[in-house]
Amino acid sequence: MKPIDARYGAVLVTDEIFNSGAYSNLAVNKFLRTHTFSDVERRFFTELVYGSVKAWGTLDWYLEKCISRPLHKIEPQLLALLRASLYQLLFMDKVPPSAACNEAVKIGRALKGEGAAKFVNGVLRGFLRAKEAGKFVLPDREKDDAGYLALKYHHPRWLVKRFLGILGRAGTEEFLDFNNKPAAVSLRVNTLVTTREDLLAKFLAAGAEAEASQWSADGIVCTKIPAHLFTDLGAEFYAQDESSMLVAQVLNPRPEEKILDLCSAPGGKATHMAQLMENRGEITACDIHQHKLKLIEENARRLQVGIITVKQKDATVFTPEWTEAFDKVLVDAPCSGLGVLRRRAEARWRKTRNDLKEFPPLQLKILHNAVRYVKKDGLLVYSTCTVEQSENHYLIEEFLRSHPEWQRAAFKHPLTGQMVEELQLWPHVDKVDGFYICLLRRKSEC
Repeated sequence: MKPIDARYGAVLVTDEIFNSGAYSNLAVNKFLRTHTFSDVERRFFTELVYGSVKAWGTLDWYLEKCISRPLHKIEPQLLALLRASLYQLLFMDKVPPSAACNEAVKIGRALKGEGAAKFVNGVLRGFLRAKEAGKFVLPDREKDDAGYLALKYHHPRWLVKRFLGILGRAGTEEFLDFNNKPAAVSLRVNTLVTTREDLLAKFLAAGAEAEASQWSADGIVCTKIPAHLFTDLGAEFYAQDESSMLVAQVLNPRPEEKILDLCSAPGGKATHMAQLMENRGEITACDIHQHKLKLIEENARRLQVGIITVKQKDATVFTPEWTEAFDKVLVDAPCSGLGVLRRRAEARWRKTRNDLKEFPPLQLKILHNAVRYVKKDGLLVYSTCTVEQSENHYLIEEFLRSHPEWQRAAFKHPLTGQMVEELQLWPHVDKVDGFYICLLRRKSEC
């Protein structure tokens, strides 16, 4: 076996995600930058990593029925190997069971020796025998619908129960199913250096399957893209979901304006605003973490944006010298992220009920602070990448009750053109990341 092939690499990366808290997209991209795979190997590696992480809870349900000892007592890399191998046996129809088992044994031997190889072989062969005998039975959907849906669609039970109460049975199943579908590659064209028409033509000529976004005039959606186009990052585009592109469009920054982006990292919305401003004016991009400010600077530099100044700042702490200093302010608030579960494979397993309680007080504190920085005739956009209404509609309602001098401002729906005062996108309905956007304006008499 080669020192690092696609399967071995997937085990190493999923171990980082499962056991070291790595973010799946960052870990995958880092590994692919340092290892050379063919297009076929690259696709196999990517599916195996993201699939194993998405199905984490379901895979563990099966493993617990095959292994007598608690899973947390299994050596972490071997547990990652078992999960990746089980994913192949359960969900990758084109992988022969013999290949999945044999390669897993080789990897186990390479990782931890002959004893580990025998252990892995025993677990996987035992799983196949039990599966053939029909010993794995999901919960009865009539008696335990949440348990059934949780295992079938790979989401934690508590989250499934929550959405059953919000969306009903049919809506919840559609939502869970959509979260497991591969996300198309969505790109924002950098109009400072090219046009959407030119970049789309370039991609199509190179063999990509791509089309113009219906949601954003700056977007391109790719269902197939040659690896070199996406990895050879230049100034022409930025990877960003269509719904995320709408935030800058709603705020509508103009050339020579002074803009504040309070929760900016990694800088996608800040650099988009710079495009809309034709790289003329001032954008102050903030984050509480110094290392994240470097990401904003790197992205601005790559995209040839020259009007962004970064500031390390806690968005909840008042900065007196910024009082009524900005034409427009963006609060893309920290949130539960329940609208982007299809892109952040590990997020569904790391969230807890308590997390959902922690975000609204923080978001409200940031918003109370942010409005003090807006000029008398200015605007503020509040946005999140969640579908939790306690962080969205109800939070804005609470804010307006304590700030009667502010009101919602209408803006055009990006698809229908109708005037709306807030936009809540649902992944399974709108086929983009779940997002909330609200435009706020100070009342003229105030």
